[in-house]
Amino acid sequence: MSNEIVPDIGREPKQLLLERDSRFYECLSDQTRVANTFQELAALSTLRKRAAKLGFARASGTNPLRLAIIGGYSLYPLHDLIQHCLETADRTGEGQRVELLVGDYDNYISEIIQETSRLYEFGPDAIFVIPSGRHCEYSGRLFDSRSAQEAQARDIASNLLELCRIAHIRTNAEIILANYPLPSERDPGAYRTRTAGSTWTFRKIVNLELGLSAPSFIRMCDVEFLSARFGSLNAYDARAWFESKQPYSADFLVQVAKEVAHIVAGMRQGTKKVVAVDLDNTLWGGVVGDDGVDGIEIGDTSPRGEAFKAFQLYLKSLTERGILLAVCSKNDKAKAIEPFEKHPDMVLRLTDIVAFKANWEPKSDNLRRIAEELNLGMDSIVFVDDNPAEVEIVRQFAPDVCTVLLGPDPSDYIRLLQEGRYFEPVTLTSEDFDRVKQYQQESDREKLLTSSTDMAAYLRSLQMRAVVSEFQGIDVPRIAQLINKSNQFNLTTRRRTEAEVRAVMEDTSYLGFTVRLSDRFGDYGLIAVIICRVDGTTLEIETWLMSCRVLERQVEEEVINEIRRLAATRDCKVIRGRYVPTPKNGIVRGLYPRMGFTEVSTDNGQIVFELRDLVRPLAESAIRVERRAYDQVFSA
Repeated sequence: MSNEIVPDIGREPKQLLLERDSRFYECLSDQTRVANTFQELAALSTLRKRAAKLGFARASGTNPLRLAIIGGYSLYPLHDLIQHCLETADRTGEGQRVELLVGDYDNYISEIIQETSRLYEFGPDAIFVIPSGRHCEYSGRLFDSRSAQEAQARDIASNLLELCRIAHIRTNAEIILANYPLPSERDPGAYRTRTAGSTWTFRKIVNLELGLSAPSFIRMCDVEFLSARFGSLNAYDARAWFESKQPYSADFLVQVAKEVAHIVAGMRQGTKKVVAVDLDNTLWGGVVGDDGVDGIEIGDTSPRGEAFKAFQLYLKSLTERGILLAVCSKNDKAKAIEPFEKHPDMVLRLTDIVAFKANWEPKSDNLRRIAEELNLGMDSIVFVDDNPAEVEIVRQFAPDVCTVLLGPDPSDYIRLLQEGRYFEPVTLTSEDFDRVKQYQQESDREKLLTSSTDMAAYLRSLQMRAVVSEFQGIDVPRIAQLINKSNQFNLTTRRRTEAEVRAVMEDTSYLGFTVRLSDRFGDYGLIAVIICRVDGTTLEIETWLMSCRVLERQVEEEVINEIRRLAATRDCKVIRGRYVPTPKNGIVRGLYPRMGFTEVSTDNGQIVFELRDLVRPLAESAIRVERRAYDQVFSA
């Protein structure tokens, strides 16, 4: 669907509901995505609840998300909008089933501090906290010293973060924290920007402290940004506050609800990893095959050329954040490469591109080849093109790929790509910044492999070194990131938040370790995550995932060696592993048999394997392994 508001929103899904048409939830999700007013979203929420009452509920095997919403305001009807957005999060209508706890009006501090409160009885997976704006005003005089005003702002931020820390420790829940919207009134005039004691400046300082000091288990719901984007005059309704203690205006509640749903979805879903771009009239103006390198429009000599250059600068900034850049163009490859090598105003160069497909074959096929070369799923790719026909073909024949159709105006290209929110990181790790370099290093390894005739000799020549270590606090963001975005080499595809990873670290029945790998070409970084649970004399592998870039590098053998060693430390007699088939993890279907396991049963589609011969010699590999002792104390 387009990004425009659907006229008479709700009419089409209402008709589909009356007819019990299976397309109801897809349509409901589409219209939820484009709804911008409270009236529209509330009407769609009513239809969803009516469908449930009529027994026309969507089927979902996922466990419900237990979400608590607490704050300094009346949380009705915001809670209903949040639930609706979460439960209609994708076009299938599956979304995320939700169980809600709605806190009492302005009782969030007591609800967090009191260990016997309803909040802790509920046992939430996530807590959305909306702190009272009345607690975020300077209590002194407008012309007190700047240091005194800033100190109080830091205290407010510190106290709020401490409340979040307490709630997190007691529940292991992820915390979603709303920061403060900036006031829209003109008072105190020119002094608004000349003193830290004005509410405008004071809240900006508090918000900055919150954002820069928040630990990784806190996700910021940036209400300051949302209200600025929406319009601060429209984001607050004084009458709604006085009459029913609403935190925001009715229509702005919609923006907050959608943001919370986006944050929750991001806790268990990775961002897109690749942006694949067309060339002609996408990276530059004109057709390089017809106009030549000198004839394409790029650079600062014209407004359009400057806009294309700005778009390239934005794409370059994505690569610096770890997003991979690929080319997918119908073009003569030699001609397509020329601007990257010869045009002085090109921002992007061939070294920025990890996969370059320029030919006359269908773009859907080329996107499939790009995914295969990068060992990624098709759903990791965002395809950007200015040609509606090409975009429609990709939508039909590569439906897992997200598409962005550019319009005729290149000055709008950055906004169109940003609006999809495909590349917003939940966390940033050092591996993200090195990803493009790592793929270039992988190209060097492939060249060596093609020149080798003996695999064993090739592996020895790589001079691989692995570091196997117990989970460390500093690695939690990267561990959670891998758990939530790895699909192919992932035996169970069980997702875990950062809070759940930390809970594993604190539970003595669990053993979790990571593997880092490097070779003479460079550092792969943290490439494997394994979580095992001890149950009597059985050690069960709950999570085993790895980067596909290290397939057939003998890392699998070293992982099994480490699991066997850990089983011995706990006097386990059996190692059990499960393979849970998904559309994307077929490459590991035969992994356990290859590692010496025997299939013992099938349980609800899951294949269960066991290894009982734990005394046979460990597998040998060409990897030099350094192990961190499991009785060693690691600092976060």
